[in-house]
Amino acid sequence: MSNLTNSMTEFLLMGFSDTRELQILYSLLFFLIYSAGLMGNLLIVITTTMDRRLHTPMYFFIRNLSIVDICFISVTVPPASINSMVNNRIISITGCATQIFLLVWMAYVEFTLLTVMARDRYVAICHPLLYPVIMNPRICLQMTLTCLLTGLLYASFHTCLTFQLSFCQSNVIHQFFCDIPSLLKISCSEIFFNLVSLLASALVIGVGCFAFITASYIHIFSTVLRFPVKEDQRKAFSTCIPHIVVITLFLISASYVHLQPLSDSGSIKNIIISVFYSIVPPFLNPIIYSLRNKQIKEGIRVVMKRTVVFFLMNKA
Repeated sequence: MSNLTNSMTEFLLMGFSDTRELQILYSLLFFLIYSAGLMGNLLIVITTTMDRRLHTPMYFFIRNLSIVDICFISVTVPPASINSMVNNRIISITGCATQIFLLVWMAYVEFTLLTVMARDRYVAICHPLLYPVIMNPRICLQMTLTCLLTGLLYASFHTCLTFQLSFCQSNVIHQFFCDIPSLLKISCSEIFFNLVSLLASALVIGVGCFAFITASYIHIFSTVLRFPVKEDQRKAFSTCIPHIVVITLFLISASYVHLQPLSDSGSIKNIIISVFYSIVPPFLNPIIYSLRNKQIKEGIRVVMKRTVVFFLMNKA
């Protein structure tokens, strides 16, 4: 950040509308989405922590995904909602750098965790007898820590690389949150190395994870189709298909926004598409990936019953 031009002390974020009534409407809509996503993910974290029957590798990763979703959606939605409510689009350079770092970190961890969860499903369905050995608690913890630590390095590298640039052409970011493509577009420095490193790392990680997920589900579906009982096939597909939907939505929307030419970025269409990878997956994950699960729903009922009993005993 030492090379930032002295004339640039803050940025202006782009809103969905310049009309005051629509700004308030978007603010309330974002707040409702955030509240629903926050409560859904918190409920999953509490349930999978308190119910010992859910202390398995599958629910360990679901709990970690919910924690990441809480952080992911909290990076963008509350600031955007507050900005729309008070009609203030200003964000400091430090605030912008912090938001980019957290957003890139959480997006990386989200995608790599979904990749790890594909492996978990592969082992559970294709090698059920070896599942307790392959996916033991130590291995699960190591894979989660690997996602977090490599994501920390990935986010640090791209954040530092971005804020070594100078911004003297404009301070208007054509997005409702700070992101790297929008900053590259308004930079007056040479950005070739930034573009190459961003594209190369995104392709390596994105294509690598996507290939691993695809290979895992090819093996999973080929195994499931050989199940003699149709009910077992239905249960397996109901577990896997929501996972595929979340991955596809996240990958397609993020790739569209970040891998297109800079000259095409900054439109209202890109802002709307950004919602599909920064807000929608954390909001939908509790609905289509966890709350449909019978064991989690039973766990929620047990936790709520214990909470009511505990509250009544303390009140008495």
